[in-house]
Amino acid sequence: MSDFQQQTIPSEPTQPQPQADEPQRHHVHHSYIWLNSIQVAVTLLVVMAFTSFSSIIGVLADGQAFGPGSVPLVLFALGASVVGFVLLVGLIGLIQWWSYKHLYYELGAEEFNLYSGIFNKKRVHVPYQRIQSVDQRATLMQRVFGVCTVSIDTAGGAANKAVQVPYVQKTRAEELRRELFARKQLAVAVQNGAAPEAAAQAVAAATGVLVPGATGVAADRPASNVLDAPAEIWQDVRGVFGGQHVDTGAVSYEYGLSNKELVFTGLSNHTAFWVVVLGAFGAVSQLASLFSGAAEPMVDQAVTLGTHLFGGNLIALGVAAFFVGSVVIWAISAVGACLSYGGFRACRRGSRIEVERGLLQHQFQGVDVDRVQSIMVKQSFIRRLIGYCEISLGKIDAAAEGSDEQQQGLAPQGVVIHPFVKLNRVPEILAGIAPEFADVPAETTPVAPVALRRALIRRCLLQGTGFWLAVVIAAGHIAVNIAANPADPAQAASLGFVNAGAWAGYALCVALFAFDVAGSILWFRGSGFAYNDRFMQVSNGGLARETISFPRKKIQFGYTKTNPFQRRAGTATVNARTAAGVGGTTIRLIDARVEDAQDWLEWIKPHGNVIQ
Repeated sequence: MSDFQQQTIPSEPTQPQPQADEPQRHHVHHSYIWLNSIQVAVTLLVVMAFTSFSSIIGVLADGQAFGPGSVPLVLFALGASVVGFVLLVGLIGLIQWWSYKHLYYELGAEEFNLYSGIFNKKRVHVPYQRIQSVDQRATLMQRVFGVCTVSIDTAGGAANKAVQVPYVQKTRAEELRRELFARKQLAVAVQNGAAPEAAAQAVAAATGVLVPGATGVAADRPASNVLDAPAEIWQDVRGVFGGQHVDTGAVSYEYGLSNKELVFTGLSNHTAFWVVVLGAFGAVSQLASLFSGAAEPMVDQAVTLGTHLFGGNLIALGVAAFFVGSVVIWAISAVGACLSYGGFRACRRGSRIEVERGLLQHQFQGVDVDRVQSIMVKQSFIRRLIGYCEISLGKIDAAAEGSDEQQQGLAPQGVVIHPFVKLNRVPEILAGIAPEFADVPAETTPVAPVALRRALIRRCLLQGTGFWLAVVIAAGHIAVNIAANPADPAQAASLGFVNAGAWAGYALCVALFAFDVAGSILWFRGSGFAYNDRFMQVSNGGLARETISFPRKKIQFGYTKTNPFQRRAGTATVNARTAAGVGGTTIRLIDARVEDAQDWLEWIKPHGNVIQ
């Protein structure tokens, strides 16, 4: 049986009469109707405004003028647009209301069921024992109204799709999360041979949830930063329809982010920085091409002022402008990352690890520790220099059906349980939030001595950024010098600029080549693998470093791989496959000694998950 199934069902009666033994229907919050309608209406309004503005600009560009005779035509067009807009929004609202009437979920005895669809009806089955995580995500508008989207991740089947329940009241989302995990505990206990009544009583006593079969059971400061206070206000207010807070179980370990950790989390968010740089570059290019004619006087004045300040040196002016722009964009990116991690909290609640963050868009992620596939400790180049890292959990991920991640082919990156922490605090945090991973191996088997030579060839030449950039610059440099005519004054001047730029490019290539050499040496010194009775650990160094620890029982299969050059050098690539991510993840170490790789294959052989 697959983790969840979809099937077509007949239309239910308009006024269903559930029997006493039938599960209760739970509709999503009514904001699903009007909040979705408002969002669509705003989108349509923006599109109509841009379309109208473009039409007016086109008419003016053609030299046509609006006279008194055009007023009735303009009024008629405006009236028709308003009427059409109102009718379209009304139709959208009617469709949303109709969809809302057919969107509900049920908590059955053995599985969670989600019903949806007006004409093509869909029923999604989620067996309780298959539930891996129950996450929440709320946009800024959803937070204002106290609703969120609940994502139930089973990560099963070939499609790896999460089940999403939209517009759930926040209190109801917390109750749903607590009840789903309680029913999962009951299903697993019964599956392992426990008596249903005894298991139900034990689960109800531990969680405070009256699961089927239980009777008479009564339900019963970490580090902080400046953004925690506004985040707590959000939690206390809980939006317009959020409801009262629900106790989802006792917390055994909890921590947050200090001011220092929050700030450095934002400053070291280099990925967002480059995304913003590329986006800003594209936007500036489009605006420059659009308003080039009108902006020429201002540009001329700016260039004149800049060249005056920099003594007529246009190169210095360009470097200064690029530096200032980069700093500003980096600062904006850092502020965005700080807002993203504002109110960060990670805790251990029973058998679950829960993480929530986000000052504007709130995210909640919860995963049962049994479903954790690996622990990842990542250090970027800057973080490695100052002795900090990021800790995350590798789990079986699933892209939500119809989500942007699924449409763009993007895979979730696990659960970040600390975005910026000192490296020597990692054992302390893991002992509190994931004590099951406390006895990872400490002694590391390094890569083969010949791996350094092979790394220099691979990273500096075959994959070397500096080397291949130098090849491209040299080819262009030679071609321009061959084609140019030094006797022509104009071409001679251009050739001088080309030669100066080429030598600057060569200098950049030398710097990049030096970084590649340093990265190869650091990779050789910091890479290796280790294993004991219960765990395996793989470290891959370089300018950045990543260490992944995972239980032996989570290894789906393992194998070694060699190419002719590795066989000649007496090395092999070690590959271990886990179920983390969407479709699984292969963790590999290049150029381990053949003897060490064979010993590792013998280590996993008793479990029948070795490929030779």
